Amino acid sequence: MAIQDWSEEIIVVDLADDPQFTDELSLLMDRLEAEPKNVVLNFATVGFVNSSNIAKLLRMRKMMVAADKKLVLCDVNTQVWGVLLVTGLDKIFTFTKDIMTALATVQVG
Repeated sequence: MAIQDWSEEIIVVDLADDPQFTDELSLLMDRLEAEPKNVVLNFATVGFVNSSNIAKLLRMRKMMVAADKKLVLCDVNTQVWGVLLVTGLDKIFTFTKDIMTALATVQVG
């Protein structure tokens, strides 16, 4: 499974393209409802996102804001970044270059 407890307060998720993308986010959201934690979503192996993926990300963001937890997306490739820019999501999510920077962002801020 691509969902890992990095620490007691942080979960790291290594996402992949659908159908795994949707499945992993669904599992993660169920888990976060029971026990909210900060989350780093690693997009290193995601080649594309569709409207269903974007809807899931927005629901997760809403859940994280309500729980006062951080959500950081990292290692987003050019194609996915283009979709996020066009949809305006670059303005509402926090992005970092790599997973270590994402973990530092969650821990510091």
